[in-house]
Amino acid sequence: MITISPRAVEELQSIKASKNAPDNHGLRILVQKGGCAGMQYGMKFDAPATDDDITEADGVRVLIDPQSLPYLKGCVLDFSDALSDSGFKINNPNAERSCGCGSSFEPTQTTAEANATPPTDPEIEALECTPDEEDTQS
Repeated sequence: MITISPRAVEELQSIKASKNAPDNHGLRILVQKGGCAGMQYGMKFDAPATDDDITEADGVRVLIDPQSLPYLKGCVLDFSDALSDSGFKINNPNAERSCGCGSSFEPTQTTAEANATPPTDPEIEALECTPDEEDTQS
């Protein structure tokens, strides 16, 4: 349901090795309320749950819970190491608009209407969002 770019795979392999994460662990991506645009992405390395959607590429996994999946369907996970904008990036076709920093988004009306409120997990690290960055249209 999500595509992982080669650059994101490379970074995930590096992080997984540095954390000595078990083979079955992967990057959990979660959508929860918050951020500049109404919904925000959160990420952490985690063990898979029985109902997760799991995408695998070159030995790394991305885990998405059922409540977040509709908001992330068709997304591309990428990684940038640019000096001023480094980190994981999510290209989300389900976003009506995104915050300039890319860490929060407003879902399309169709996506928002079709889905229940996504979960909130206090252990998930929200991506940084700087309020003064301009919103961008997806």
